[in-house]
Amino acid sequence: MTTSSKFVKSTAILSVLGLALTACGNGDGNGDDTEETDGAGTEETDTAEGNGDGGDAEAGGEGGSITLGIIPGWTDGVSMGNVWQQLLENQGYDVELQEVADAGALYLGVANGDVDVYPSAWPEVTHANYMEEHGDSLETLGDYYEGAVLTLAVPEYTDINSIDELNDNAEQFDNRVVGIEPGAGHMDITANEVFPTYNLGDNFELVESSTASMLTELDNAYQEEEDIVVTLWRPFWAYGSWDMKDLEDPEGALGEEEPLSFVANSEFSSEFPDAAEWMSNFSLSDDEYNALEDMIVNEYEGNEAEGAQTWLDENSDMIDEITG
Repeated sequence: MTTSSKFVKSTAILSVLGLALTACGNGDGNGDDTEETDGAGTEETDTAEGNGDGGDAEAGGEGGSITLGIIPGWTDGVSMGNVWQQLLENQGYDVELQEVADAGALYLGVANGDVDVYPSAWPEVTHANYMEEHGDSLETLGDYYEGAVLTLAVPEYTDINSIDELNDNAEQFDNRVVGIEPGAGHMDITANEVFPTYNLGDNFELVESSTASMLTELDNAYQEEEDIVVTLWRPFWAYGSWDMKDLEDPEGALGEEEPLSFVANSEFSSEFPDAAEWMSNFSLSDDEYNALEDMIVNEYEGNEAEGAQTWLDENSDMIDEITG
């Protein structure tokens, strides 16, 4: 079902963003129009050309400058960040996207006020430790998606179906679970919950990588019909590009389903009540989310602002209801 050519198209943005992730540590940013801003690892991304086709829309909010934080390569945040940049700019706000190296740095930036909103947080399970760490400095504005879940996944052709079968088949997977960025909540839960629960440490290494590198390894294995186990999550567009199956988790080590949420600095809703209310009223079904992420990541790779504005135009009734 999946071809290498489709993979190249689908992951071109992730390859670029993966490089940007590395650059965050050096202050090199996302291009010539970025600058390192603070100790939380945030970078300011120039948005002068990021207004899409909706920049002349009638302003409906109180205006002001809002900073949205995203993690390069994490496509839920990239998609939501671009959509809300366009939506808020259409309503008269000045909006900047800041790329932040990892989840810990992003939550710190929000707590410190260097970033106003993380528009695709996983606050109840995956990032619960960051929510607890920063406590009253954060507020959850609302949940935009229900039923997000972390997974360990294998290609559909692989002949095991559960995490508790991994130890007996470790050599089949080269004794590796291929992970993503080391600061990701998924990596923390996999290392500190899944591995000890299923006694995987004696037979498997959890490989720190990046989302882009993990997907490259997945595609290479898939094309050769080789077995591989990777850290995935739902919702994620990768499930539409490769035939994958989630390994059963009979012990529940990966945690329960959780919402995807807007997490903001604790002062945000008082400073920007209109924007906060719009975020609290925004929600997506599975079909709506999948269409959004596919449009941003695949159809408009390299021009995410235009893709975001196209999605907003196609869903104008929803947006009018939220901002009306």
